[in-house]
Amino acid sequence: MLTSTQLRQQLSSINRKSYPAYKSLKGIYQFPDYLLSIDHVQGDPFASPSHVSIYVSRKRAAFPEFCFSSSPARIAVQDLLTRKFEEQISAYSFRAKGSGKSGLISITHCGQEILERTACQVTDKEIIVRFTVGFPANGRTINAPELEKILFDFLPRCVQKSLYYKNISSKNVEETVFLAEDQEYIRKELPKRNLAAFVADHSILPRQSGISQKPLKGSIPFLSPETLQIEMKLPHKGIIRGMGIPNGITLIAGGGYHGKSTLLNALERGVYNHIAGDGREYVITEPSALKLRSEDGRFIKDVDISLFINDLPNKKDTRCFSTLDASGSTSQAAGIVEGMEAGTKLLLLDEDTSATNFMVRDTFMQEVISRDKEPITPFLERARDLYEKAGISTILVAGSSGAFFHIADTVIQMDSYRTLDITEKVKNLCRKYPLSFSHVPAFAMPNFNRVMTAPPVKGDGYKELKLKVHGKDSFSLGKETIDLRYIEQIADSEQTAALGQLLKYAREHLLDNKRSLSQVISLLEKTLDEKGLAGICSSSYIPCGLAMPRKQEIYSCFNRYRR
Repeated sequence: MLTSTQLRQQLSSINRKSYPAYKSLKGIYQFPDYLLSIDHVQGDPFASPSHVSIYVSRKRAAFPEFCFSSSPARIAVQDLLTRKFEEQISAYSFRAKGSGKSGLISITHCGQEILERTACQVTDKEIIVRFTVGFPANGRTINAPELEKILFDFLPRCVQKSLYYKNISSKNVEETVFLAEDQEYIRKELPKRNLAAFVADHSILPRQSGISQKPLKGSIPFLSPETLQIEMKLPHKGIIRGMGIPNGITLIAGGGYHGKSTLLNALERGVYNHIAGDGREYVITEPSALKLRSEDGRFIKDVDISLFINDLPNKKDTRCFSTLDASGSTSQAAGIVEGMEAGTKLLLLDEDTSATNFMVRDTFMQEVISRDKEPITPFLERARDLYEKAGISTILVAGSSGAFFHIADTVIQMDSYRTLDITEKVKNLCRKYPLSFSHVPAFAMPNFNRVMTAPPVKGDGYKELKLKVHGKDSFSLGKETIDLRYIEQIADSEQTAALGQLLKYAREHLLDNKRSLSQVISLLEKTLDEKGLAGICSSSYIPCGLAMPRKQEIYSCFNRYRR
């Protein structure tokens, strides 16, 4: 380890040299209050910025122990520190001048959800912040005095103001921890109370736009119907009231533009904790909940979809079904079975984005096309078995077909963003207008023993594949692009980047043409539990741009890899 004085000397010695001389700076330097690590140096001023880390000892940072007493509290404080550090460095970005990305200082921009990220990590001994810096140059000639400004003037100020407890509002820190602990309390209460989700009264559910997850100003606050209202006494906030959605089959109905999809969207994001002021801080959903939709053209490999599709005219075996170009109904059937394999206990569906022939067959159609001529067993006729025999609840938004009312345990009506419990009214109507169900094949749990095939792991003739992330919706591994557009619970592009790293790691270390998909993902989960995201990074350093995905998204990603 070198000293900060030695770093100054090195900077002076390489000033006005060719840009590659910056690579000699790679290493760890002792500053008065922290360690500075230059992890990776960019190739030129127009390339992706250099990776830099700051290490502050826990003792020197002096945060109270309650900040890190539980995993939710630790993750929430990490999120807070990331936001504080970004707030500080944004004032200094590009104040050091030069060509290309010279002077850029950036860190993860956190959204409304609180995610575990590599940008900030708190260990037993230290607080680590990872970010990027554009090392300054004029053309491709090193401008060392400008980098010296960043490393010896700008960064020390930012570190002091954002990573030391004495310089941060203690009330802000306390509120962050208390909110995380209250959210975790609700999450643990759900199974105890046989609930699939909870939506607190006075929550703000609508978002600003399709591209912004910030709350919409002037929105009607959520209020629960009396018949579904429950009360919880949280550890810090105290008594809170809201709508408890029971396990089973729940239908969200109502006219167009009255708030059905808005409620469902809040529930699908309720698998994550949210920051204070988001409006959905106390919208908490079963952690394994999976939002599904039809996905025409998606890849499917060796999935047992016989629960929903059987007796195809071409005699294709649906107990081990593969296709390069799935139909809407086939993709949705595969999505549900893949969700079951991932341990999902709650399905979230919207009739608008589902394949009609997969969801329902009305009485008239059953009369015209007999059961023995229709290979699809619609979701309408499987939802009850999924709950009673597999323990999987459903929350479904329905706006056109009344058939779903007949299978619902709970019916919620959205009326101008106001919530009504119309369960009894609907049940009375269902008795007047009974629905005739056709005979369906017996329920049988799908076979999940799928081997994940891939080229040989590292060895003779192995060529490492390059990973490139294309925002939140996709990444490419080698020549293949994995399309994640319809994995709607991915909240951040950094989760997509982590999914790419996980797939790359699995391909290089775990795929042996013998292990099942579940075994591969179990091994990945073990690595993540023991080492965090650092355990799956292929570089010699831990990049700053990764966020932890859920198991459901890992399965969804791997299932779309055309191995």
